[in-house]
Amino acid sequence: MSISKPFPKPLPSTHLLGTGTPMCAGCGGLQALHEIYDLLGPKTVFVNAAGCLTLLAVYPFTPFRGGWLYTAMAAAPAGAQGVRDALDLLLGQGRLAPEENMTVVALTGDGAAYGMGLSATSSAIERGLDFLYLCYDNEGYGNTGQQYSEATPHAARTATSRGPRGFFGYKKDLFAIWAAHRPVYAATVAGAEMLDLARKVEKAARLRGPRLLLALAPCPTGWDFDPKDTVEIGRLAVKTGLWPLKEYVDGRVVHTRIPHPRLPVEEYLKRQGRFAHLFQPVRQEALLRELQALVDEYWAGIE
Repeated sequence: MSISKPFPKPLPSTHLLGTGTPMCAGCGGLQALHEIYDLLGPKTVFVNAAGCLTLLAVYPFTPFRGGWLYTAMAAAPAGAQGVRDALDLLLGQGRLAPEENMTVVALTGDGAAYGMGLSATSSAIERGLDFLYLCYDNEGYGNTGQQYSEATPHAARTATSRGPRGFFGYKKDLFAIWAAHRPVYAATVAGAEMLDLARKVEKAARLRGPRLLLALAPCPTGWDFDPKDTVEIGRLAVKTGLWPLKEYVDGRVVHTRIPHPRLPVEEYLKRQGRFAHLFQPVRQEALLRELQALVDEYWAGIE
């Protein structure tokens, strides 16, 4: 099913390429993908929408042991439909043994998941497509210089929101949009929270139908922090309540980690250059209070 060749001298079957990948140091998206792929295993076809992680594959080679297919940014769900249909036809004709069946994964960044590809994704969910949709959310168009996307948080500075108050908009709630479609499963994860992530991946792998894994992807270049701090930034996102860990299953949303005690949002913001304008040269108290209030409002009645 792969349109490209595995790298010479393959690594162990459940591992991505360990060295030589043209990715930014400390990439939170790659961190999450490593962990998820280790659990899914090599019988996986990645339908990779244009974005940061398409840089993993350098034609004609790819680090994935199973299959990899490149699509335009908005077309990953349509590509996943074609791959799934092809696998089902081969299974039905007896040309593919059941033990050779593969999991189809649409792999996208937030630009595709929250924006350009949302219509195609909605249609795929409505059709009941048997696929796993993995979004690495670095809260901007990271592959082209970190312009704001529909996943960019309020007040963050990006290449296209450089004013004194940062981004005027608010992050879209993609998890809620998926839940409104009543999929088989949806979950938020973070590479820094490996046990929570592993449980959710294993649960999603046992199910059939539309499934979402929405992974926080701290981005050292776009968020402006030292690459060695990627794991700590991810943990702070969870501990401050800015990135709730939750899942939708059987028609219910359940929080799998409730931060207690919950740290002030400021502990997360001050570690990133994209929020530096909130503290220097003058501390923007009103914006900081607003950001804290948004988180407090979310967790009211949950904690």
